[in-house]
Amino acid sequence: MRIITVILIALILLLQYPLWLGKGGWMKVREFGQQLEIEKQANQKIQERNALMDAEVRDLKQGTEAIEEHARSKMGMIKQGEVFFQFTENQPAPASAVVAAPALPSRD
Repeated sequence: MRIITVILIALILLLQYPLWLGKGGWMKVREFGQQLEIEKQANQKIQERNALMDAEVRDLKQGTEAIEEHARSKMGMIKQGEVFFQFTENQPAPASAVVAAPALPSRD
């Protein structure tokens, strides 16, 4: 009876090996599932980028506003007759350039 038990346990283990560690076993399925999720995330990012590019192409084909905005922001162009103002950060004046204001007469 003991030999039959050992043989049955050995058969069960032999049957379990392909299920867990074989070519199409659970470990491979789990690994492929993780790879699939990574690829789905990458595809989602690419689809979002493609949608933005598609919208930009449609805007450029349909109207001049998008072309004008693109020329202004990316190429620094302005319309004829426009005045371009560029503001820079104010730097504090040197101490020697500061002039004290005259005192105002008091109203006593």
